[in-house]
Amino acid sequence: MKALEGCTMELQDCAFPAVAGIVATDKVEEAFKDVDVAFLVGAFPRKDGMDRADLLSKNGGIFTVQGKALSDYAKKDVKVLVVGNPANTNALIALASAPKLGAKNFCATTRLDHNRMLGELSAKLGVPTNEIHKVTIWGNHSNTQVPDVSQAVYGKDNKKVVDALKPEYY
Repeated sequence: MKALEGCTMELQDCAFPAVAGIVATDKVEEAFKDVDVAFLVGAFPRKDGMDRADLLSKNGGIFTVQGKALSDYAKKDVKVLVVGNPANTNALIALASAPKLGAKNFCATTRLDHNRMLGELSAKLGVPTNEIHKVTIWGNHSNTQVPDVSQAVYGKDNKKVVDALKPEYY
């Protein structure tokens, strides 16, 4: 709970106008009661010597509990964003554990991977990241991920990224 108190203080320091209140608890029935939006950020980090199965086992326990709690206590139209990697797998675990909710309640983000792709393209193309658009990341975290530049454009005149890159790059 001490770490949670620190997180609470950090959020309070931010003074976000949209935050009406913070519930800091280790009781799922309190944490998930009547929530409209849930950000599931607490994935288990991969450590040296861990294989993917170990990581999935650890995260399975975390996201099973959270999915069940969302199903039991959250509003039925709750929007759930899973951030912790492997985000897509963790979202599926939470969804499978939430029988009262549907797939439309859940989504996962690969924003860090998307940003890395933008950074790589920025270096290759010689333009700032805010001038690169329509890039997509498919798949899950790690080696199952596929960056897609087939629709991507860059620069102020929206040149096609695929025309600027060597075919072996993509």
